[in-house]
Amino acid sequence: MEDSVIIGKKHLVIVGDRLLVSPMSAGERTHTGLYLPDSAVEGKKVSGGWVEAVGPGYPVSIASPEEEPWRQGPPAKPQFIPLQARKGDYAMYVRNSAFELTLEGKKFFVVPYSAVLALLREELEPPELDREDQV
Repeated sequence: MEDSVIIGKKHLVIVGDRLLVSPMSAGERTHTGLYLPDSAVEGKKVSGGWVEAVGPGYPVSIASPEEEPWRQGPPAKPQFIPLQARKGDYAMYVRNSAFELTLEGKKFFVVPYSAVLALLREELEPPELDREDQV
């Protein structure tokens, strides 16, 4: 399950269009090699961290035209438009939009997907080759 993470003996389930992000280590490092404490980083508008869990996406309801809204039956299984982010990505997001969360002594941020500016992914997906190029 990409939408949950185990913290201690509990599952933390991320809902909707949100990401669970673990921030970089205690301080950020400058290009000259100096470490900046968290208090110096507070003024920045953009922050980043590693994606630990991804919510299921944007909820959508798809009703067929034959369905009558007053009929009652078993509730339909919710459907979602999936998010582009994956566990393990490095997400850069607007700092003011994130919500800080501390669980089991570890700090996380719950970030709405609309606040994500860019994702950095380690591996490159192989390009699709045309059949004509292979022959």
